[in-house]
Amino acid sequence: MSTPLPSTAAAGGHHAISAAALLATYMQAVNISVPNAALPHIQATLSMANDEVGWVFSSYIAASAVTMSITQWLAGRYGRKAVYQTALAIFALGLVLDTLATNSVQFVLARILQGAASGPLAPLSLAILLEVTPTPRHARMSLAWTFCSLLGISTGPAIGGWLSEYYGWPSIFHVSLPMTAFVFLTMAPLLSEKRAERSKSFDFFGLTTFSVGMIGLQMLLDRGERLEWFASTEIWVEATASVLGFYLFIVHVLTKKEHFLRTALFSDRNLVLSTVISFALGFVLLPTLALTSPMLEELLNYPVDTTGYMTIPRGVALVGALVLTSLVPGQVDYRPFLMGGMALVVYANWLMLGYSPAMDWRPVVEAGFLQGAGIGMLLPALARAAFGTLDPKLRPEGSALINLSRLYGSTIGIAVVQLFFYANTQAVHVALAKHLTPFRVATNAAGLIGKPGLAALNGMVTRQAATVAVIDQFEILMFAMLVVIPLVFFLRKPRPAG
Repeated sequence: MSTPLPSTAAAGGHHAISAAALLATYMQAVNISVPNAALPHIQATLSMANDEVGWVFSSYIAASAVTMSITQWLAGRYGRKAVYQTALAIFALGLVLDTLATNSVQFVLARILQGAASGPLAPLSLAILLEVTPTPRHARMSLAWTFCSLLGISTGPAIGGWLSEYYGWPSIFHVSLPMTAFVFLTMAPLLSEKRAERSKSFDFFGLTTFSVGMIGLQMLLDRGERLEWFASTEIWVEATASVLGFYLFIVHVLTKKEHFLRTALFSDRNLVLSTVISFALGFVLLPTLALTSPMLEELLNYPVDTTGYMTIPRGVALVGALVLTSLVPGQVDYRPFLMGGMALVVYANWLMLGYSPAMDWRPVVEAGFLQGAGIGMLLPALARAAFGTLDPKLRPEGSALINLSRLYGSTIGIAVVQLFFYANTQAVHVALAKHLTPFRVATNAAGLIGKPGLAALNGMVTRQAATVAVIDQFEILMFAMLVVIPLVFFLRKPRPAG
């Protein structure tokens, strides 16, 4: 049981509440990707190694996924407003700590704090929006919430690139402080408190073991290449933690009736298949950004702000396709849209395999636009697939499962592409440079090339090797989406709308 929002707030302040909730949704989403184009400046200031770059994104996302899982329990026990306002305050603290960091460890810890605070903001914002909105307009408000979330992820690189180029990289976090203050001060007088009369228990053991398994796996992938895998004690510890965490979680699910995600969810075939597709979508969504910006800045020598601008067409196509697909009547079968969106994403990643150091900006913009359109078409169709056959009582937990799968897909995807990028760079470099010796070069060139010239040639080889390695990672992303396309044929036919 809960206390409804007072009618005075609903009548006089619901517009302000809605605006603040949508802004909070945008703010937590934009902070996922806003460091993307600014990475060269952040790396230079914090002496961050190349293999640590993925932590900028995965630390935020992983922390957000953990706290998102317990949001409903926290709101029921301590009150929705208290949790929401506390999350905003901690989020602001994380923003400040981001700018004060002097090394990579401090920066990643600040991102973890910021991500943990962002976890409750999105689901609570949606709950607040639906509460202050009449029932007939719930679908439209849910679309607005999704729009703001995807707009944040899409515009983050452009905003971060422009701000970091002209005002320094700390400004990419400073800009969120006024937004946080606006949301906090708007909600303080207008949002009523709401909590459950009887606090429900929460499956902390299940969440903890699952989180330990995922975090251990992610750390294993992130750190393995640098520490020479199982030659390192740390890698053994992380591998053991991951295996033990997943083992305990599976045993717990098989032997206990109550879990943080009810087992009834997994009896719905559409939801299970949609969860797998959502994981693959997350595997493609953010890792593409994590690869494209460094490629443009470090290998093709584009300025940071230009790199950010080149992501705008992708965001425009994503949001536009999302809105248009959401307007399709419910009586229309969603499966062709699902298939079409996945096919566009695969085709866009296939185009990325044609990237080269000699290209201009057009192939990047074209591939990004098509990928954005595919993702925008895919998301609404995926939501209809997941919830069209699900018991309405299970929809909140089903939504949490879909979001978790997408978030963890992104963290694992970033770790995998970083891992294979550096491994492939070394392998290709060895293959290209094995004949690059002073004697062999001198034989094939007019005159003897000394050590400075040989070093310059080695730099060119390294650049070519990195380019090949980046293209190889786009191939991995393409196959990640390609392998889940057949799952569409196993989805149940949608129920009639209404």
